[in-house]
Amino acid sequence: MSNENFRRELNNAFDEVSGSPNAGLHDRVRSAVTQAPEWRAPYWIAGVAACVIAVLIVGVLFVANPLKRPGPSTGGVVASPSASPSASASPSAQPTPSASPSAQPFVCANQAFQPAPSGTPVISDLRTGSHGAYDRLTVEFANGMPGDIEVSVHSGTAFTLSPSGMPTTLKGSNGILVVIRGSDLHTSYSGSTDILTGYAALAEVKRIEDFEGVVQLGLGVNGPACYRVSFLTNPSRLVIDVLAAG
Repeated sequence: MSNENFRRELNNAFDEVSGSPNAGLHDRVRSAVTQAPEWRAPYWIAGVAACVIAVLIVGVLFVANPLKRPGPSTGGVVASPSASPSASASPSAQPTPSASPSAQPFVCANQAFQPAPSGTPVISDLRTGSHGAYDRLTVEFANGMPGDIEVSVHSGTAFTLSPSGMPTTLKGSNGILVVIRGSDLHTSYSGSTDILTGYAALAEVKRIEDFEGVVQLGLGVNGPACYRVSFLTNPSRLVIDVLAAG
């Protein structure tokens, strides 16, 4: 059999198996090719819209953070804002000397002082202390410093109370009288008016007068009545150091 006859027989056999070709197949193929872009367009638009919606949903979830997860923090602890610092308390006023008491010489005679007066001074405290070579009386004032102070020495310790005129005798062998004009010992002072110290030099401090703006303090002294006077500020104070007997 020749090659040409063989191909003819093979085509006939294939036609018998597959059937005759459909006459409209060629038209359907052409229609599918020319109409394919228009037919698939709605699917592309739907796909793009779905992607946009998905992006919007993810963005909303990220901003809203519905799970309320805490942000990153150091050491696994969420840092909380520290309270704003309060104004630091200002330091309380400290006594500041206007003159160093140790710079003043000891004297054994009468003296008068006229410190710069201010306000309406009243005695607010009487304090005593021992410092070895001398004992100290501190008279503290509220509302300023009086402008007239006298200190005088006495032989013996006998004084006269005013205004009653009654005699009184203090501890010690000699005395010092302190007169303060323009003040009082009852408006702001509520402590003892007769202080027994037991010190080597300053034995006793007693109120002699507190009447009509005049205050007198009697000091009973062991040994000679030698002293020094200083005026301190903030608060206002009169300081009297009594020299211990050598």
